[in-house]
Amino acid sequence: MSAPVAPDSTDLDSTDTLTGVLRTVLDGQWHETRDSVRQNIDRVDLLPDPSHTLDQARGRILATMRDLAAQGFAAPGFAEGHGGTGDVGAAVTGIETLGYADLSLMVKSGVQWGLFGGAVENLGTARHHEKYVPGIISLDVLGCFAMTETGHGSNVASLETTATYDPATAEFVIHSPTPSARKDYIGGAAEHARVAAVFAQLITGGPDEEPEGRGVHCFVVPIRDDDGHDLPGVITSDCGHKGGLAGVDNGRILFDNVRIPAENLLNRYGDVAADGTYSSPIESTNKRFFTMLGTLIRGRVCVAATSGAAARKALTLATRYGLLRRQFDAPDEQGEVTILDYLGHQRTLLPLIAKSYAIAFAQNDITARLTEADPDGARRLEADVAGFKAYSTWHASNAVNVAREACGGAGYLAENQLSIIRGDIDVFTTFEGDNTVLYQLVGKELLGAYAEDMRGLSARGWVRFVATMARDVVAEKTAVRQVIQTFLDDSDENPEDSNLTNRGTQIRLFRNREDHLLRTCAQRLRKSSSDEDAFEVFNNAQDHLLKVGQVHTERVILESMIAAIAECEERAGDGTEGATVAREVLWKVCDLFVYSALEADLGWFLMHRHVSVERAKAIRRGVNDLCADLRPHARALVDAFGIPESLLTAPMLDHG
Repeated sequence: MSAPVAPDSTDLDSTDTLTGVLRTVLDGQWHETRDSVRQNIDRVDLLPDPSHTLDQARGRILATMRDLAAQGFAAPGFAEGHGGTGDVGAAVTGIETLGYADLSLMVKSGVQWGLFGGAVENLGTARHHEKYVPGIISLDVLGCFAMTETGHGSNVASLETTATYDPATAEFVIHSPTPSARKDYIGGAAEHARVAAVFAQLITGGPDEEPEGRGVHCFVVPIRDDDGHDLPGVITSDCGHKGGLAGVDNGRILFDNVRIPAENLLNRYGDVAADGTYSSPIESTNKRFFTMLGTLIRGRVCVAATSGAAARKALTLATRYGLLRRQFDAPDEQGEVTILDYLGHQRTLLPLIAKSYAIAFAQNDITARLTEADPDGARRLEADVAGFKAYSTWHASNAVNVAREACGGAGYLAENQLSIIRGDIDVFTTFEGDNTVLYQLVGKELLGAYAEDMRGLSARGWVRFVATMARDVVAEKTAVRQVIQTFLDDSDENPEDSNLTNRGTQIRLFRNREDHLLRTCAQRLRKSSSDEDAFEVFNNAQDHLLKVGQVHTERVILESMIAAIAECEERAGDGTEGATVAREVLWKVCDLFVYSALEADLGWFLMHRHVSVERAKAIRRGVNDLCADLRPHARALVDAFGIPESLLTAPMLDHG
């Protein structure tokens, strides 16, 4: 059943013109990749089947990956000289689009080609590229990414697994010295992986030196033979049933003095000579550690991207159901009311759709920045990716659950997909970086912009640094695009004096909140008078720091959205009526994102007098008005996501 058409929409919804233009804008730079993957995954058999056993689910996902490999799916993620095509943006976009199918497929593919393959390519050198990368692309070399340990997940620098160099045999000895050093939750480790990229504390010394720790490095460690049996000294086990992602064989690995050749050290950032002498192009252990991890952010980008895709799919299912399902008598007594015509239901779904649009535009920006390989912007990109991953995955977790509830009992049935997506998406908030830790990283980076040596400091060192800062701290902004600056120039410096639909006013509200929180966070951290109370001061201000990370991320997302819509005609290809109407709809979507974000944080804006009581009331009314304005376009808005129809198969959509 089609959604009602707005009187001034010139029937664009019914003719799919609006949908097509919106999709063009959303798809962005890598639209060809999106279309190619959409065509290849438009198959109902790619949806998860809850009746499958773990073995069946895992086998099906691996078989599908082999189909993808045969189609060249993984090649864009690797350099041309290593057997790939060197298009990082296409690689991320391809993984993102897989999120419309079975999320196990995305995760398993991401582990093989993104995490394991990324570690080998980005941390290794020519000898590793030649030996492993072609097989990683083709799946002849099945691997896993063994970083997280039972005792240490987010605190990677304190991993306990050791890699001790033995100069007598020119080997590294990989060992798990304690039960908490066990590699845990490792995708692929339970069954399919034959090789692991193992992160461990490198221990070595030269001829006249005592062996010492050189920090965390990565090693290629064979863990199984061709028949799938554990190699000597390697003990793997299965994590078994999880809350979701049945097709991913998560497992655990223990190492009992496993010996590997010296050449298996991925030695781009640190190497060991035959006599045990250690060398690195980066002198600082701290800087070397963060440089190594910084090269692996593509995995975090892919998690954020796929979370966005999962949210869009859940909201599409719920919106289509809301356009079909009817409840209670209509005023004209000609039937019952379509549930999406109720304001409460509109408020449930439409703000989340608007947020999904904002996240999709920001994802396009993040992906483009990832391809630029700008050394000067690497730290800022790493922080923005951290914040974006947290923002996107928390949005997805919430949106999927809300979508499930919006479909009532039908949403709880596995056949309608939403309950499965909810289980699958749940872990995204804690893998590839726990979201709380990631927002903290963003806050630290914003304050750390004032001193290079602040990066990676302990709580004590960090608070001592902040205590020396000047009183008035101003956030270092990301590079301001000309279109954003133009909007700022055209707005009143006092947001209270401008219309809330003014783009410059919206940007200023988000920026003012960020600046206020950053300044006051720095002031709280300066309360430390000694090393003894530094941790207490830091811990007491952690909620403030996390808020800094969240509002900075939200501001960056808003600016990405505004810039994308401002370029709508160009990106849509012309200035036709279809593009004009799409631009008008998109501005309303942007307004709804802003109004609903302000409403969600209205307590803060009122408490700190960034908005008046009257403006606060206008914000609440504005959400209602914008939901009413966008209701006629609801179907077009979700169809523009471009989710293959076979992957939207759900019996509840057959009859409402």
